[in-house]
Amino acid sequence: MDGTLKGDQRRKNILSIILAILCVIYVLPVFEVVMNSFKLNTYVKTETFAWPSGEMSAGWQNYANGVAFGSYPFWQSVIWSAVITVLSTVLILVCTSMAAWYIERVNNKFCKAVYFLCVFSMVVPFQMVMFTLSKTADSLGLNTPWTIPFVYLGFGAGLAIFMFVGFVKSVPLEVEEAAAIDGCGPLRIFFLIVLPMLKPTLISVGILEIMWIWNDYLLPYLVLDINQYRTIPIQIQYLNGSYGTVDLGVMMALIVVSIVPVIVFYLTCQKYIIKGVAAGAVKG
Repeated sequence: MDGTLKGDQRRKNILSIILAILCVIYVLPVFEVVMNSFKLNTYVKTETFAWPSGEMSAGWQNYANGVAFGSYPFWQSVIWSAVITVLSTVLILVCTSMAAWYIERVNNKFCKAVYFLCVFSMVVPFQMVMFTLSKTADSLGLNTPWTIPFVYLGFGAGLAIFMFVGFVKSVPLEVEEAAAIDGCGPLRIFFLIVLPMLKPTLISVGILEIMWIWNDYLLPYLVLDINQYRTIPIQIQYLNGSYGTVDLGVMMALIVVSIVPVIVFYLTCQKYIIKGVAAGAVKG
C-alpha cells in the first residue's frame, strides 16, 4: 500500500514539473514582449533577450510615445475596439441564448438540423470564407463598427449555441409551464425566467467571446475601412514612423497595453468559465 501511494505521489510530482515547464514556455513570449517594451528601438533588435538596464533602458518613454505615435490616434483605436467588442458580445449572448432555448424546447427535425449546422460551423476555417464574406459585408453595408457585430454573430454563434443548449436542458420545464399558466408569453418567460437561470453560461460565453473579438485582427481588417476605423491590432500593424520605419520599442509597449486588459479580465473571471462549462456539460 505504501509503495502504491509513493508511486502515485511520484507521478503527480513528475506531472507537476512537466506542467510547470509548459507554463514557463507559454509565458516566456509574453515576458519578452514586456521586457522589450522598456528598451530603446536599437536594442530591441540587437539585444532581444537582454534585461533593459543602463543605456538600453527607455523607461516609460515607449508607452508615452505609443499613445501619440503615428497619424492615427491610439486611443481612438481603443474606443473602436471597445465598441465592437461590447456590441458583438451583447448581440451574440442575446441571440444565441434565445436560439438555444428555442432549439431545445421545440426539438423537431428542423431545430436539430440548425443545431448541427451551428456546431459544424465551429470547424469551418475562417480562411475558406473570408474573401466572400468581405465582399458580402461591403455590399450589405456591414463595414462599420456599428454593423460588424452582425458578422461576428455568425462566427460566434456555433460555440455559444453549443454551450447554451447543454445548459438549457437543465432548466426545469415545469417552471416555464407555470409561468405560461400565469399569463406570461414566450418573451417574458425567456427574459424573466430562463435568462436568469442561464447566468453561469452567459458569463463563461461572454468571457470567451470578449477575448476573441478584442484580439481579432483579420475580420476587422477585411471588413472595416482601415483609414477610418482601426481596432487596436490593426493600429499596431500600421504603427509606422517617418519614412516607413517602425519603432519596435513603441510597438511592444502598445502590445502590452492591448493585452493587459484581456489578461486581467480573464484571470478575474476564469472561475466562471469553469463553472459555466461544467454546468452545461454535467447537467446537460
